[in-house]
Amino acid sequence: MSDTKRQFNVLFLCTGNSCRSILAEAYLNHAAGDRFKAYSAGSHPKGQVHPLALETLRVAGLPTTGLSSKGWEAFEGPGAPALDFVITTCDSAANEVCPIWPGQPMNAHWPFPDPDAFQGTETETKAHFLDVFRQIRTRIDIFANLPLASLDKLSLQKKLDEIGKTAPAPSL
Repeated sequence: MSDTKRQFNVLFLCTGNSCRSILAEAYLNHAAGDRFKAYSAGSHPKGQVHPLALETLRVAGLPTTGLSSKGWEAFEGPGAPALDFVITTCDSAANEVCPIWPGQPMNAHWPFPDPDAFQGTETETKAHFLDVFRQIRTRIDIFANLPLASLDKLSLQKKLDEIGKTAPAPSL
């Protein structure tokens, strides 16, 4: 990972690709777009981004243009971006068989609660989406600030795994 001049490609995977992986894609592209290009996909995509995920991003002041729910096959084969990192964002994705990615990207599992599965009032559900987004933001901020040029592959894998266990920052 010694090349500090190039942009690293990161794929966030989830089952439905409608909430968590979308939030992660949008935030990383906003927060560290000069160092990283983020994408998202799902093993069983729902075909549309959850409206509250889009609202959460708008509340955070992030763009939502171009976000879509798609399968991970979009990142296989000719013409697909060469991936440097593949990060699963939900428990079920960690237990599924993932494709073999060309170039042997670094893999990590960063579990987040599924905001789509949350049951509560409209206000509670919106708050839950914001809380999950806060957790995602915390981990991505740590990831985006890693000194990639100075970490060997084993050290980087250890850091990626540690990030997956990081508790979220306190609410603002």
